[in-house]
Amino acid sequence: MASCKRPLVLTRRQFVSTAVAGSAAAIVGCAPAKPGDGEFFSEDQARTLAVICDEIIPADEFPSASQAGVITYIDRQLVRYYRRHRDTYKDGLIRAEATSVQRFGKRLSELSPTQRLELVASLEKENRPFFELVRNHTFEGYYGSPRHGGNRDAVSWRMLGLPNPPLRGRAQYDLEKGSSS
Repeated sequence: MASCKRPLVLTRRQFVSTAVAGSAAAIVGCAPAKPGDGEFFSEDQARTLAVICDEIIPADEFPSASQAGVITYIDRQLVRYYRRHRDTYKDGLIRAEATSVQRFGKRLSELSPTQRLELVASLEKENRPFFELVRNHTFEGYYGSPRHGGNRDAVSWRMLGLPNPPLRGRAQYDLEKGSSS
């Protein structure tokens, strides 16, 4: 007995949302992302960068840099506004891993906390341009707006006792005008 299938009927809303999603995927040329892979970094690169960032902002009663989404922030910026820094990151991460294997016989992510600190301190001296770039981007991602991928759950703002979100620029004046009318 042949099965009788009803034709697929989409509502206008379903059709438009499907068309928009398909167009966005075609424009971006994206494929489903693998867990842990970002837009720029491979999973291994992200893991190496997380170790370096977590030495810059380690966890205490608040999350570390990687726990607060700094890797996501840097990853997103390298495919957008910071494209010029891609080679610095690629080369720096390769050198960090090579130094780790040369000194300790293990990948950076496999080192003990003491070895990680030692290695990242040596990066600061031996590859200063890379380290300063990572440090600056780590601070941007940790203390910046969560809308850019870092500062997950506004953790740094809460740590500093800032209102969520802190108002900067015209936004505070626009709110004041709206509340007085």
